[in-house]
Amino acid sequence: MAVHPENRALVVVPTYDEADNIGELLDRLHLAAPDVQVLVVDDASPDGTAHLVRERAARTSGLHLLERASKDGLGAAYRAGFRWALDRDYDVIAQMDADLSHPPESLARLIGALAGAPDTPLAAADLAIGSRYVPGGSVADWSPLRRQLSRFGNLWVRHVLDLHVADSTAGFRAYTREALLRVGAADTTSDGYCFQIENTWRAQRRGLRVVEVPIAFTDRASGSSKMSIGIAAEALGRSLQWRWGELVARPEGVGTDVVAPP
Repeated sequence: MAVHPENRALVVVPTYDEADNIGELLDRLHLAAPDVQVLVVDDASPDGTAHLVRERAARTSGLHLLERASKDGLGAAYRAGFRWALDRDYDVIAQMDADLSHPPESLARLIGALAGAPDTPLAAADLAIGSRYVPGGSVADWSPLRRQLSRFGNLWVRHVLDLHVADSTAGFRAYTREALLRVGAADTTSDGYCFQIENTWRAQRRGLRVVEVPIAFTDRASGSSKMSIGIAAEALGRSLQWRWGELVARPEGVGTDVVAPP
């Protein structure tokens, strides 16, 4: 599933009340990855996020807006964006947050990992994950409690689901078209950050080649986090449910590689 440099690439960016961040994000994406098109999926943001994107899209090639009627969860927004991308035959579909926590400057390297990471023995990947928790990755501006909770969540799903991924909850990713179809990401049922875990689990179980690319994660500078107790509970509960089903079916897992930092 190697990716040719001339293949069409799209990054899906879900938004809800990101008017303070969306302009800078789009500016940085354009500078860092001018050949990658952008789809903003807005869940009826009351702060006018969609209006800002609509105005910019009218004068910017490669920028698209998908407006949804209501706030329906992160997973639902991504599923809508993935279906939009698949319907339009994009070869590479990436995803990232709108709050500037994911560095736009790392998008090209993430997509490049699908074609084979340069200067490493790794072959082309099906799924590349921007990881905070592999050598070269980092997290800035988080409280000690939030760091511990994030680490605990990733350790939990890694051991419960027997995943060979250090950052299963990461939302900065790139898929080949074929991988996205094989994962069935557009047909998942998780809504919150559990959506990322479900796709990681499906990718490993379906034999896809997964690599983790180290990124420098920075906490949002403005706006409020969408994390909640309900979202965390969904992730913990569903991972147990999935593992219970596996203990009956006894499937085999597939390993994961790590891309060395530049």
